[in-house]
Amino acid sequence: MPTPRPLNTALRYQTPPEWAKVALKDLDAFLLDHASCERKAMAVGMSFVVRYPDRKHLLDPIIMFAREELEHFHQVFRIIQSRGLQLASDYQDEYANTLIATVRIPRDERFLDRLLITSVIEARGHERFKLISEHVEDPELRDFYARLTKAEARHTDLFLEIAAKYFPHEVIQERLDFYLELEAKTIIATPFRSAIH
Repeated sequence: MPTPRPLNTALRYQTPPEWAKVALKDLDAFLLDHASCERKAMAVGMSFVVRYPDRKHLLDPIIMFAREELEHFHQVFRIIQSRGLQLASDYQDEYANTLIATVRIPRDERFLDRLLITSVIEARGHERFKLISEHVEDPELRDFYARLTKAEARHTDLFLEIAAKYFPHEVIQERLDFYLELEAKTIIATPFRSAIH
């Protein structure tokens, strides 16, 4: 049996280093946004478990993903607490909402779209955490974001691996190309600020 071709997963837009300098101008705001993103990622993982309990290849890895995102949230929470900050309420993330607005209605198509959107968002997180790890001055935060960079890379691959259990390569790549293009346009249109997106 031939080895399946790798998916073309490269982000269509590379964030310039200037983004990290802007993001780190208000480190407290960045950390609060990061906590919110980790909390949402954990909820996304559990939403897959709730919506697709019949997808046996999904459950164990996604439960582990949700647990890891919860642990990341806890770690950021401790950093926030140590800085005397108060967790903020979640807010509407226009970046994520733009991608989610394109999710198709039929169950299988919706499943694929949500997997691919999550993978692409994790890929952007991987890229931006790497930039933060390269530019933040605090050595503990530098190490923390370097560790998260590796986790985000695993998460990017995880959702594509799950998709490959249920959909043909060509179907995944066609829809992934759509989301990579849309994500690039969306992130380019998002002004730099002290937030991940």
